[in-house]
Amino acid sequence: MIKPRRSRETERSDRKAVRCAIYTRKSTEEGLDQDFNSLDAQRESAEAYIRSQAHEGWRLVPTRYDDGGFSGGNLDRPALVQDIKAGRVGWGERSR
Repeated sequence: MIKPRRSRETERSDRKAVRCAIYTRKSTEEGLDQDFNSLDAQRESAEAYIRSQAHEGWRLVPTRYDDGGFSGGNLDRPALVQDIKAGRVGWGERSR
């Protein structure tokens, strides 16, 4: 039996929405007082990537998770902990 082809509209409507939270970090506080800093640049880049995947159901979670001045060498990072506690990030999930 040959299955009928599904239309793109049907395929899109079958996709689940993927909620995407953005976590940004900078090890030092240097430059964070500027109008546009490294955390802003990281967020802009991630937002653009999420928008590029909208056809796959990706949707931005508007809450900001920014850790300026926190080392990546440990998990003592308030925004990361908040993100995990909010259920937005699972340990097995891919980060960009």
